[in-house]
Amino acid sequence: MDDLFRILDRPPLSLILASQSPSRRRLLLNAGIRPTISLSHVDEGEALARAAASAGIGLADMPAAMRVEILSQAKARAVARTYSDIAQALREAEDGADGLMEFYRPQFGGSGSASSAVSKTSGISGTSEAPAISAVSQPKAQSLHDFLQADPGYAGLHRLYGAGPLVLGADSLFALNGHVFGKPHSPEVARDRLRLMRGQTGVLWTGHCLIDPFSGREERAVSQARVHFADYTDADIEVYIASGEPLEVAGCFTLEGLGSAFIDSVSGDPSGVMGLSLPLLRKMLGRFDLPWPALWNMAKSRGRLELATDSLSDSNSDSASSSAAATSQAPAFRDYLSGKDRRAAVNVPDGNINQPGDGWIDCPCGHRHWGLNGAAGLLLVRRDPATGSPTHVVLQHRAAWSAEGGTWGVPGGALSDGENPLEGALRESGEEAGISAGDLAIRAAYREDHGPWAYTTVIAFEKPGRQVHPYASDDESTEVAWIPLERIPDLRLLSAFAQDWPHFLATINRLAPAES
Repeated sequence: MDDLFRILDRPPLSLILASQSPSRRRLLLNAGIRPTISLSHVDEGEALARAAASAGIGLADMPAAMRVEILSQAKARAVARTYSDIAQALREAEDGADGLMEFYRPQFGGSGSASSAVSKTSGISGTSEAPAISAVSQPKAQSLHDFLQADPGYAGLHRLYGAGPLVLGADSLFALNGHVFGKPHSPEVARDRLRLMRGQTGVLWTGHCLIDPFSGREERAVSQARVHFADYTDADIEVYIASGEPLEVAGCFTLEGLGSAFIDSVSGDPSGVMGLSLPLLRKMLGRFDLPWPALWNMAKSRGRLELATDSLSDSNSDSASSSAAATSQAPAFRDYLSGKDRRAAVNVPDGNINQPGDGWIDCPCGHRHWGLNGAAGLLLVRRDPATGSPTHVVLQHRAAWSAEGGTWGVPGGALSDGENPLEGALRESGEEAGISAGDLAIRAAYREDHGPWAYTTVIAFEKPGRQVHPYASDDESTEVAWIPLERIPDLRLLSAFAQDWPHFLATINRLAPAES
């Protein structure tokens, strides 16, 4: 029992779900775990064909249990490779002799309109009145080595728990009378399958793969449950198909949705039917010598940590600045998302996933900033291979719905729980621009710290012999491209980036010769 309470006194162990399944995410949320969602982009048909050829069998002869194990492993390995590359990039930055983290800390006080003076932010909701800057500190520098020693991010969690962050891949298939069913995708296929399933019993198979990207350790398991379907009518089928629910779920049915009334009984693991066996996942976690509560990162499940936050805030309630300082001194104890989605203030598309760390911070500067844990972005530089001179940087043309939509800036976003700013910048640039951390070398970073919130711009160069081909990989960008340095003054830039660009350009020019 004492060991369990010691676990609850630690920052939670991050779980990265290599799936965008709403059902799997909902299962974890209800269990007190808010996962970070990371898409694997695995070609499932290719993965199965390759495995079938390796096993010397035809794809049609591959049983459902084997298929879900292969696919869950492929998804988990793809995402784990991303996090392993990020960890290696940070190790190289930490070992570098001259990498610097610059800190800029504006001080706020008084009143008046200072939106232009304090515009060095990311994700502002658009307030125009803000406290005036009473003093501005000159940037101060710390080596990247020392910064990463003080804020190790996921490496710190790994040292604390002996594993983690953990990547979870999962895949589900339904088997009936020797036939294996995945997602139907179309009304015609769904109609045929639902007629076949009527009054029958089939098996829902779910594969699970849990990987520690730092060590490469991997655990795999498969759950099964027998599902007996009711004798529903053709009219029931048509109305159910019209709802859209059965089109994008394995086996054309959901246990927790509209289709639940058409299921007479389930024998076996019920959560496995919904895409993720929580009892099996708990056992897999035990093989890493980790208790299940280590993953609890919702305030309702880590109430003692939330109390620690409250006591910090209450003791400093007489001063907004001291309250902000207290929050910044104890990031491990901040909120843990509390089970509430706090995405607001911009017209975010409905289908977008709320991640750990997403939300708005009310800042002493008078603005609201995106990122409960702060935010970060990547400024990636390309050099002339002959001269070593910098020639291009990767910029993102921001979607119209985003803050300052239509402007150009660096790909980036909110830090997830447990991440440090360098990890967050590399993850976000991968998600938004398809940039692989294995293709770059981190050389510097610039952090504007407002107390309860900070934005960090990470400056990196393409590694010699590597070529990054960025692209808009999600709906936060209309375009991501290499922009020649001479064209940047002609672009409509994000206000934060526009104000900082002269400093970034000077830093890039200073660092480029050392990269040659």
